[in-house]
This record gives sequence, C-alpha cells and structure tokens, in this order.
Amino acid sequence: MDLRQSLVNMLQTLIKDMELVQHQGAGYYTCAPVAQRYNKLLKQAISLFDLDPALIETFDPIPEADPKDPSDKLKLLQSIRIECGQLITLLQSIEEEPSA
Repeated sequence: MDLRQSLVNMLQTLIKDMELVQHQGAGYYTCAPVAQRYNKLLKQAISLFDLDPALIETFDPIPEADPKDPSDKLKLLQSIRIECGQLITLLQSIEEEPSA
C-alpha cells in the first residue's frame, strides 16, 4: 500500500465531503469532524517527511473548534480546504521511494 497516494486520495475526498456539508446551509453543520480528520491525515503525512521536514513543518494542525457564527464556520472550512490543497500538492511532489 502506498501511504502517500492513500493520503492524497483521502484529502481529496475530505474536500468533497466539505462541499457536501456546506450545501446543508450555514449554521446547520459542524466543522469539528472535518478539522479532526484533517489533523489525523496531517499527522500521517508528517511521518513521510522524517528525513527532510522543512516543507511539512509549514503545516499546523487546525483547531478542532465548532464556531457558532456561520461566517466563522465558512472561514474555518475555507482554511481547511486551502490546507488540504497545499498538502495534496506537497504529497504529489515527493517521489515514491523505490521498492526494495
């Protein structure tokens, strides 16, 4: 199993899931599960960069809060979407290690 590709696929699915959640309407969804899932995926991605952590260190966990204000929810989801996109790009840019 290729952990890197699996993470990319899961991050892409998380972005799609956020879109579905947002269609429920402002104020009717929670951001906490999305932030929790992103943080778990980020933790796994960090493990791929043990030897050269420079770029992965530019990513921080997202607060797992659940704002009540719909505009704050939107800002949090936008933040997660941007971070997911950047993390996908980083993961896609690293070379797979050859199998032994």
